[in-house]
Amino acid sequence: MKGLGLFEPNTFYHLVNHAVGSENLFRCADNYYYFLNRYAHHTLAVFETYAYCLMPNHFHLLIRVKALEELEKEPKFEGNVHKLAMQKVSNWLNGYARAYNIKYKRKGALFIDYTKRFEIDSEAYFTTAINYIHQNPVNHGFVSRPYDWEYSSYHAFLSHKITKLKRDEVLEWFGGVDEFQRFHKMNKGSLDDVVEGF
Repeated sequence: MKGLGLFEPNTFYHLVNHAVGSENLFRCADNYYYFLNRYAHHTLAVFETYAYCLMPNHFHLLIRVKALEELEKEPKFEGNVHKLAMQKVSNWLNGYARAYNIKYKRKGALFIDYTKRFEIDSEAYFTTAINYIHQNPVNHGFVSRPYDWEYSSYHAFLSHKITKLKRDEVLEWFGGVDEFQRFHKMNKGSLDDVVEGF
């Protein structure tokens, strides 16, 4: 099945998951912030984050699995990069789901079974994926421009506040803040040209 390959060290991925059925993952602002907090808590030692967008019923992340020498410092690393990364993702999503279920007095799964991971295998895909992630709320009709959506990394690239994002690397990739903004204004955010069947 597409999007279920193994995590490899020093490799970029576009991660996607969705709520089960017609559920929402986030009902209020606190949910979004708690989700990001738990993401950082569980995955910071394994992933570097380049972009994200949290939508009411799904999320997108562009991450890079760290180099093997960095992963080997993890106490629970047993030589299997994919297993370590999946355990971190599982701990993050299961922990959030437990807290969400308690808060809203619900039971059962919150996320669909598989967090899909699409390897970013070209420079074009890297550029387009960042834009696609930020354009998601526009493409779903929630806002008219990426800047207007509060729960994405777009704002962090225009800010000087401390961030866990690889902000400098992304801005350098686009050629600076002005070019980053220009690219997002000029491109609607489709992945059709770089990844078939997404």
